[in-house]
Amino acid sequence: MTYRSKIDINCDMGEAFGQWRLGETDDALLYPLITSANVAAGFHAGDPNHIDRSVQLAKQHGVGLGSHPGYGDLQGFGRRTIKAPPAELVNDIVYQMGAVEAFARRHKVPIQHVKLHGGLAVDSAVDEALSHAFIDMLRELAPDLPAYGMHAAVTCKIAQEKGQPYVREFYADRAYDRSGRIVFVRSAQRPDPEALAARVVKACQEGTVETVDGETIELPFESICFHSDTPGSYDVIRAIRAALDRAGIKVVPLPEVLAAS
Repeated sequence: MTYRSKIDINCDMGEAFGQWRLGETDDALLYPLITSANVAAGFHAGDPNHIDRSVQLAKQHGVGLGSHPGYGDLQGFGRRTIKAPPAELVNDIVYQMGAVEAFARRHKVPIQHVKLHGGLAVDSAVDEALSHAFIDMLRELAPDLPAYGMHAAVTCKIAQEKGQPYVREFYADRAYDRSGRIVFVRSAQRPDPEALAARVVKACQEGTVETVDGETIELPFESICFHSDTPGSYDVIRAIRAALDRAGIKVVPLPEVLAAS
């Protein structure tokens, strides 16, 4: 039996600042091939003009819109840890969520989710105090708003305990260790699109992934994530979509995936 016959595909979008853009692919090419977008909110990347464009593209293509808060680290693209009290980091998250939400209201697009970026996501996955503060904030401000993240993150456990919706991800273009967490990288290498596509199909069919140690582990998920800054991202998502189609696995909006879970 196929583990996932219906799946959401999410991608980090708007990761640019002024005239600078990370990655070689224009986001406009990717939106027709995904169902959820995580919009950089200004701290690790993004600015008002890029947020505005991202929200408009999500509306144009009927893609679920989410905010993508990160560490205040433009130079390091949010991949360097910032040591600060959880309360301060959560205020940074609230600030960034508010920025994306304002543009969403302007263009009459609902906010579907929130997803932490880079170092902030990796650190919160093992930091109970930060995860509690993050989930407590969502319970106060947006108790029905799903948070995306790793299944093996402490954030997932805390969200489930406190009743906050949580969407578990399979990272198509990232390696896993035996704990079920992704292996953090500062710069992604150009992958083989067909190999990644086969890996995604296997995960959807079996609910498993092979780790960097050569082990096979179970990995429950509701959404596939790939990154717009991965070299060749357009070829990657086209290969993934084609492979999913051949396998009879439907790419659908997140609410339809959750309804089928």
